[in-house]
Amino acid sequence: MHPRAMLSRRDLLRVGGGGLFGVTLPRLLCAEESSLSGTAKARSCIFIVISGGLSHIDTLDPKPEAPEEIRGPYRAAPTAAPGMWLTDSLPKLAAQAPRYCLVRSMSQTEVPHVSAAHMMLTGQSDGTRADDTPFLGSLVSRLRPADANLPSHVWLHNMKTGTNKIPRYDSGLSKVGYEHAAMRVGHELNNAAAPGFRVHEFDPADGLDADRVGRRMELLDTLAARQVAFAGGEPGARFLRFQQKARELVAGPDARQAFDLTRESDKVRDRYGRSPLGQYLLMSRRLIEAGVRIVTVTGWPGMPEGENTPQVTQVWDMHDDRYKGDDSMFGGGPFGFAWSLPRLDQGLAALLEDMSDRGLLEETLVVVATEFGRTPKFEGRGKGRGHWPHCFTVLLAGGGVRGGMVYGASDKHGAYVAEGRPLRFEDFGATVLDALGIPPETRYGPDEFSFRASHGEPLVEVFG
Repeated sequence: MHPRAMLSRRDLLRVGGGGLFGVTLPRLLCAEESSLSGTAKARSCIFIVISGGLSHIDTLDPKPEAPEEIRGPYRAAPTAAPGMWLTDSLPKLAAQAPRYCLVRSMSQTEVPHVSAAHMMLTGQSDGTRADDTPFLGSLVSRLRPADANLPSHVWLHNMKTGTNKIPRYDSGLSKVGYEHAAMRVGHELNNAAAPGFRVHEFDPADGLDADRVGRRMELLDTLAARQVAFAGGEPGARFLRFQQKARELVAGPDARQAFDLTRESDKVRDRYGRSPLGQYLLMSRRLIEAGVRIVTVTGWPGMPEGENTPQVTQVWDMHDDRYKGDDSMFGGGPFGFAWSLPRLDQGLAALLEDMSDRGLLEETLVVVATEFGRTPKFEGRGKGRGHWPHCFTVLLAGGGVRGGMVYGASDKHGAYVAEGRPLRFEDFGATVLDALGIPPETRYGPDEFSFRASHGEPLVEVFG
């Protein structure tokens, strides 16, 4: 019998109108078994999204010899890795430099956030043709699913979508399967830094008691037996394994405990910083440690005192017209470096050090990515920078990455790639997938063949 004629796994979870135990968790279940050889450099990935366009010149690619209107107010400062310099706005991250690599030759052509961000998240170089391309996290979930009884892909903090559709969470799911959508946790004020925050996705629906739960489990057993009878052989056996995993996932303690930050000491939580970003980074470490394959983290530093409207999606979109009065992109407002950079600096440095101390960094690829850089020259009435896709920087750590390394270079003004291979988002995506044991030529799709994982070329020079 053709698989499409079988009762869908999503339908199984919705039996009785509320899903297994009243929990609707189709996106957590039934990751296809990987046929890959297991030769990956990394077993897992933490993908940190700096949405809005991080100014490379003010952070990871300083230009101390450039004119003042280009170099900005931050000074270039040495790091713990010889020859690598950051601006002095990132002192904690500078101390962790031997643990990461800076790729300073990222380059693409899209200036709108919508298409550029979609390219970053999908690993595609053409934002207008990638509408139906799955996110890298969904591809990883499909092609290298978690071994543990946990979701394969978790996204920490929902980004605002609005009319701009950033991000397009359902992108490409018809190609990989809707069960490979990310499990999304947190939204605006309901975030990991909020007092009493906890994940409710595993809670039973209101009104369900033990008897009703038991009856639903019996019904699922009956349906599973029918599936085996219809499918037979390995497909049927695989379905039974998926059904058992679904039951254990929502009934067992592993997933709940992995998301529970109260199991961490106050000292550890303070080390990461009590911002949403810091606490989500700590949660990502817990999830990876528990067995989640890939965690996407929205790089939202939270709201300064006096602000009451969360600016989640593009908080790093630091134009001069974002500010009022004397504020600037270097001020303490929600779009200001004085607020955002210390929280990124603290949380990311803590993550790298903590992962290393626990022996997790060696097998976990940590990615810090943004959709584009910012213009070399300040513009407008204030001191803001515009969108600049021609040259910018991403950070890679762990998972076989050579720490303390800089790959590529921008020109003297940070405007264009001067050294190294200009890397498109296709190459970036291929690098992430290849590090996780998914060669670019890997095929996938409903027929396991129609689509190629990536058309890019991995940056192998940064590994080893």
